[in-house]
Amino acid sequence: MNIKKINELREWMQNNQVEVAYVSNPSSIAYLTGFESDPHERVLALFIHADKAPFLFTPAMEVPEAKKAFSEDVIGYLDTQNPWQIILNELKSRFGQFKKMALEKNQLSVERFEILKDGLATVDFSADITPILQQIQLVKTPEEIQTLLEAGHWADVAFEIGFKALKEKVTEQEIVAEIEYQLKKQGVSKMSFDTLILFGDNAANPHGNPGSLQLRNHDFALFDLGVVWKGYCSDATRTVSFKEPTAKQREVYEVVLQAQLAAQNAVKPGITAQELDAIARNVITDAGYGEYFTHRLGHGIGTTVHEFPSIVEGNAMVLKEGMCFSIEPGIYIPNEVGVRIEDCVYVTKDGCQSFTQTPKELIVL
Repeated sequence: MNIKKINELREWMQNNQVEVAYVSNPSSIAYLTGFESDPHERVLALFIHADKAPFLFTPAMEVPEAKKAFSEDVIGYLDTQNPWQIILNELKSRFGQFKKMALEKNQLSVERFEILKDGLATVDFSADITPILQQIQLVKTPEEIQTLLEAGHWADVAFEIGFKALKEKVTEQEIVAEIEYQLKKQGVSKMSFDTLILFGDNAANPHGNPGSLQLRNHDFALFDLGVVWKGYCSDATRTVSFKEPTAKQREVYEVVLQAQLAAQNAVKPGITAQELDAIARNVITDAGYGEYFTHRLGHGIGTTVHEFPSIVEGNAMVLKEGMCFSIEPGIYIPNEVGVRIEDCVYVTKDGCQSFTQTPKELIVL
């Protein structure tokens, strides 16, 4: 249970005349309570009062595990029960009459909001706790950074496993399976997202789906992967060449590499997110490939693989020491070639450090 972060949220609530906060995103709940769960269609909720004890609401089957992480009350419900009636009764009995409840508006479904609204007809639901939860998680502690470094190490291990498994006619899915099998044997139970292995012109789709495509000589192979380690995520991308690449492939790779290095070398406290995006984008544009860089430069990382903030044009946020995010420029020329190179980094007092260490110069296997 993260008392410090819960108290930061309470301070915001008091300053904004919010009596109750309803935290509905399982990732946010895990961050604040230490209890990790994927409830699927069931209800998982954390209710925090500005000055009364909070309570966690979970499916009954998860109550024992929740109590190990969360030191306050845990309320469970059976599948045969109406969870919302229990929640409404608990809110009224524990918190009495209250006027204002803040919600995670970027996550709560309309259906669940309408149930709350009907059951708490006099309550004001205008407050959104999404921004303050993003701010609370924005700057990582030294302990969080150490865990992210460990998660990054396992991404490096995954790259090594994948590179060694490349051979002519192996399929994308077979490489995915080998990486995840070998990691599980070493104690890594979960990937931070679906492992992405793309060969040849399939890599020109930034978020393509690994399939039965076989590796051919002179193909590029794009690896985008990460693990969950002690509740924190890694995310990294490398593109390697199976046998010697063509001149065009090598040219595209070098442009992406220079863009990635230029941005990573520019990271320091005081630079803005949009300035960082522009540094990488300008390298690619100046080389004549600007139209083929079709996504933002990066995203935050922590307990989830895509966190606040976005490293993108239009975001004037000033970067601070302890912020963690990806730097992942790419060039994707349809039906021809795709290259992305990505490291997640944390901002230091005068630069940044990467969570992953796999070399970025073009590897020819």
